[in-house]
Amino acid sequence: MNNMKDRVTIYEVAIASGVSLATVSRVINNNSNVTEKTRKKVEETIARLGYKPSRLAQALATNKTTNIGIVIPSANYVYIANMLNGMTDEAKLRGYQLTLFVTNKSKEDALQVVEKVITSHVDGAIIFDDELDNEDINKLASYKIPLVVINNQIKGDRLASINFDYEKKIKEVIQQYFKKGGKKMYFLHLHHSGRLLERIEKSFIDAHIKAGKNYGVFSIEDSYRQTYADFMEIFKSTKSGYFLAYRDSLAAAVINAAIDSGLRVPQDVEVLSIIGTKYVSIIRPQLSSLHLDLKEVGSTSVTMLAGLLTDEQKEKNLEFESTFVKRASTLF
Repeated sequence: MNNMKDRVTIYEVAIASGVSLATVSRVINNNSNVTEKTRKKVEETIARLGYKPSRLAQALATNKTTNIGIVIPSANYVYIANMLNGMTDEAKLRGYQLTLFVTNKSKEDALQVVEKVITSHVDGAIIFDDELDNEDINKLASYKIPLVVINNQIKGDRLASINFDYEKKIKEVIQQYFKKGGKKMYFLHLHHSGRLLERIEKSFIDAHIKAGKNYGVFSIEDSYRQTYADFMEIFKSTKSGYFLAYRDSLAAAVINAAIDSGLRVPQDVEVLSIIGTKYVSIIRPQLSSLHLDLKEVGSTSVTMLAGLLTDEQKEKNLEFESTFVKRASTLF
């Protein structure tokens, strides 16, 4: 016997029972329109073959689909696209239908999107949005739909959350740099950046205050072109420093402005991309970054939601750990 045999399907149960696929479907879904003799025969076949009805099979049998709402900021950002790819791949494996809700950079818009999610009658939802606070999330949770929240702590019977350790990792990177490096560190503050970057910036400041070190903060726009122009001006007077940028494109703007200003990377200017993507290896010199598999985050969020839908999810709160990857844009 081949021990690697694929799982038993609903079609095999129908053939072995000598009944139609529709009859097996009615038995699986406890439909009363089945004789007791037929029900017993199908149930015995299910037990003998070891058939385990999947949610997909049950959905197909009842002409229902499991519709999952996904709330994300603009998918134009590579790290958001990576997360969405993980969600899409896992949903496809499970036979789920996804409905995408995209928010803009305002709380008002995010709240409107929440209302859309509620009125769309989804079976469950996954939310990754930097503008929503706990009160907003709890409002959505009050509608009793299974909910997975990314980047926000939430507790409840049919609620789960996924968080990142970026704040803790940034503190570790800074503390290690204090032991080896001597440049002043600067944080690139983004307007309307959302709660994740706000928490990371707070960790940056707290680490410096605790160590008694001076630091700087530059306010920038979320634009490569504008950031490059700004730093061409900054580097007329600032000739060295360690710069922490939220995303790869902004880090690249700092590097290119430094090089075009006659400064050396990393001897004069060091740059760290906080949320690194595939572009860290394309940019020259290659970017040091924090790495976190956001595609896996997306996949895991769908898996957790599937567990909530079936009341089988044991672990309700997960934290994904990032790792510091040194490349050519930093000395250490």
